[in-house]
Amino acid sequence: MSAEAPHDPAPSAAYQRYLRQRKTRRILILAAQLFLLIAFLIAWEVLARTHVVNPLLTSYPSALWPTFLDLLANGRLLHHTWSTFFATLVGFVVSMVFGVLIAGALWWSETLYKVLDPFLVIANAMPKIAFVPIFYIWLGSQYSVYGMAAAVALFVTIIVMYSGFRGIDPNRIKLARTFGATRLQIFRLVIFPGSMPVLFAAIKMNIGLSLIGVIVGEFQSSNSGLGFLIINGSQVFKLNIVMTAIVVLGIMSALMYLVVARTEARVARRYS
Repeated sequence: MSAEAPHDPAPSAAYQRYLRQRKTRRILILAAQLFLLIAFLIAWEVLARTHVVNPLLTSYPSALWPTFLDLLANGRLLHHTWSTFFATLVGFVVSMVFGVLIAGALWWSETLYKVLDPFLVIANAMPKIAFVPIFYIWLGSQYSVYGMAAAVALFVTIIVMYSGFRGIDPNRIKLARTFGATRLQIFRLVIFPGSMPVLFAAIKMNIGLSLIGVIVGEFQSSNSGLGFLIINGSQVFKLNIVMTAIVVLGIMSALMYLVVARTEARVARRYS
């Protein structure tokens, strides 16, 4: 007679209560977020309708939906949104790839770090908007937007990732050396995996920074994108278009952040 397979013990009452409390807390947080959003929209609508604030300067939520539908119907919204998203994605990828590679090179060579450190600090502190006319001359109206997106995020990535690489527990590195690991193996198997929290912190920052760079570039030199839509709408005092573009930017930022957060959760489970 075969032995019965062991069954997993049933969760305790305390653990089930803990799970219920976590679920309740998540629901309360979501409800509070929705309440704040709805309260903001109602306040905005009421203040504009009662002319406490000038609706010519702020528009109001109920006017944005028809504008959104109109821009969507004539294809302008999708065109400008895709232009901004694609430029943000290009700038983000370029800044992350080169930022991680340069940070790895600085970790690899202490001498190189000491040589480049003051230049990196100065480059990171400079207002990136000053580069817009230079990028426009060098790269043209379209590619200058990509250059701005990469420039805004690149130096932050280098500094953050280098700090993450240097912050790895020295005992882990010594243990790897004891087992005969090469410097490249130490970086690949110890340093880089151990820096995953820092990497995702840099990714979260770079999503926003790349988008900022794109919008600044579109303000100055582009003929497409949500930044262009905002500046064009403001010049002719069509605040409905301006506010609609800003709302779309907010939704785009939230969706990109959500994708990064979900990816981080999966990677964290893999490396935990």
